[in-house]
Amino acid sequence: MADNGADTPKGELAIRTLAMPADANPNGDIFGGWGISQMDIAGGITAYARAHGRVATVAVTGFTFHKPVLIGDVVCCYCDIQKVGTTSITIGIETWTLRHRESRNRIKVTEGVFIFVALDENGKPRPVPPE
Repeated sequence: MADNGADTPKGELAIRTLAMPADANPNGDIFGGWGISQMDIAGGITAYARAHGRVATVAVTGFTFHKPVLIGDVVCCYCDIQKVGTTSITIGIETWTLRHRESRNRIKVTEGVFIFVALDENGKPRPVPPE
């Protein structure tokens, strides 16, 4: 299905959105920062669910852009929890697009590793509860 050698996203679908003209640069590609923000939102949703409460992004590592996102692409972010520490959650996030909304062909466009920390009501790190 995808053109990058892998045909199945790793992890679970966390968000799906549409890349709009307001998110594009003058060349018609979607700004990388917009894509990163979508991944951060997806990771935050996943980390919040696993931590049973408030989380904050503390690091992003191993980030790679494979292909551009274009106006009109359906952008899908998949999250895979890689590690749960005492107060942190490490999540691998892949972004795939459906290039033509009617198409079933998925294209892996971006991937990265995001680290979140669970926070208490005072914004201090707290333990992540067991599953």
